[in-house]
Amino acid sequence: MVQAIVGANWGDEGKGKITDMLAKESDIIIRFQGGSNAGHTIINNYGKFALHLLPSGVFYQHTTNIIGNGVALNIPYLVKEVQSLVEKGVPQPHILVSDRAQILMPYHVLFDTYEEARLAGKSFGSTQSGIAPFYSDKYAKTGFQVSELYDEESLKEKVYRICEMKNVLLEHLYHKPLLDPQEVFEEMLEYRAMVDPYVCDTSAYLYEAIRQGKRILLEGQLGSLKDPDHGIYPMVTSSSTLAAYGAIGAGIPPYEIKDIITVVKAYSSAVGAGAFVSELFGDEAEELRRRGGDGGEYGATTGRPRRVGWFDAVATRYGCRIQGATEVAFTVLDVLGYLDELSVCVGYEIDGQVTKDFPTTGKLNRAKPVYVKLPGWKCDIRGIKNYGDLPGNCRSYIEFVEKEIGVKITMVSNGPGREDIILRR
Repeated sequence: MVQAIVGANWGDEGKGKITDMLAKESDIIIRFQGGSNAGHTIINNYGKFALHLLPSGVFYQHTTNIIGNGVALNIPYLVKEVQSLVEKGVPQPHILVSDRAQILMPYHVLFDTYEEARLAGKSFGSTQSGIAPFYSDKYAKTGFQVSELYDEESLKEKVYRICEMKNVLLEHLYHKPLLDPQEVFEEMLEYRAMVDPYVCDTSAYLYEAIRQGKRILLEGQLGSLKDPDHGIYPMVTSSSTLAAYGAIGAGIPPYEIKDIITVVKAYSSAVGAGAFVSELFGDEAEELRRRGGDGGEYGATTGRPRRVGWFDAVATRYGCRIQGATEVAFTVLDVLGYLDELSVCVGYEIDGQVTKDFPTTGKLNRAKPVYVKLPGWKCDIRGIKNYGDLPGNCRSYIEFVEKEIGVKITMVSNGPGREDIILRR
């Protein structure tokens, strides 16, 4: 059976914790898109971790953790991340890397940084991890697959050809130092030595695993609203954040994905630029940011303060729909216990008309929130294990959200630890 865990909104929904919990019951966990540009925060018996490239199953000895062909593979980062786990007492995880995964190159990071600086005030709020230049190269067919590291003659010819093209941009657009193709080639040979222990035809491996009835978990990065097709374009990421892409980014048949767990935050948050209709500002925002998440609402990769706001039912309903959500995990509900009253955005007013449909970016930028107010529960709900033991106003909030988004909430997270979960299945 194949399950997917994906985000409904802008990312930062708490997917890491849910994946960590479900990984315990899984045999294989797969990262199928994105790179080291976003992080999943996990708290377990080993400590607190912000994973960036590794799947969230790396804390279990019974799991195989796969970097799929859809991932932007930063090889030195992968090795460094594995080493950092082992140094903190985590047993050496079992990792496989797709021989069709493409390599994120150091010059991708340079180009990302240079382009953000060139755009200045009109930049896309990139984490400057090289993701957009990487995917640009992939789809322009000027990237490097892991498999290409094993044919030195062909690799060297291609490196020289690509560097020639990149140097035109470096010289004439960015006015920066040029690439040395021989240095790039030698660096790629070092990459081969680093990644070689993990390289595998992961699609064939997964085909056999599915035949054997293994439990497989697809782990998405970011959320629906950061998808390049269906998100708040152009303030999006550069790979599809949708569960449907899991089949492509992992190399499995689409019909094998039976369950799509879409993670939804009990309030809204976002890192970076882009439309955010229910955003809060000033002291109200700062209080929620300070209390939020575990240690506050700050990006796991960048450390940037997250923008925060009231729960946006319009965006979340849309996010669940395009993910194909079969169930919802509702996270960080415990954070809201300090509030006397909560607002839920149930519609957008655009040019004098109220809509419950999530619009394209031009209209979204003109949208104003339409709120419904609900009473708060004014207590700490951490430690509660049964849904019926939650305060009545808390249950009312969950059930109101569930009705608005139209998908059953089967899990409620009421604390940062992996045991802080209430099941409603």
